[in-house]
Amino acid sequence: MKNGAKCPKCGGTHSIRISDNPYRYASGNNIYTTRATLLGKVPVIRYVCYDCGYVENWVEKPEEREKLRRTFG
Repeated sequence: MKNGAKCPKCGGTHSIRISDNPYRYASGNNIYTTRATLLGKVPVIRYVCYDCGYVENWVEKPEEREKLRRTFG
C-alpha cells in the first residue's frame, strides 16, 4: 500500500498512514536500538487498508534502516 495504490490482500484502494508520535513514550510500533529508550527509537510507520484492515509496517527513512543494520546486522 505504501508502494502501490492497491491493497495486496483485497485490492482495496483506500489506505490510512499511521505515523509515530515522537512526543509520546512507547507510542506506535517502535524498534529500540539502545537501552536508552528515547535515544534509540526507530519508528515503524503503519499503513492500514480501510477496506479490509490489512496492515503493512515500514521503516521509511534510509538513515533509520542503516541504524537497524548497524545494531542487528
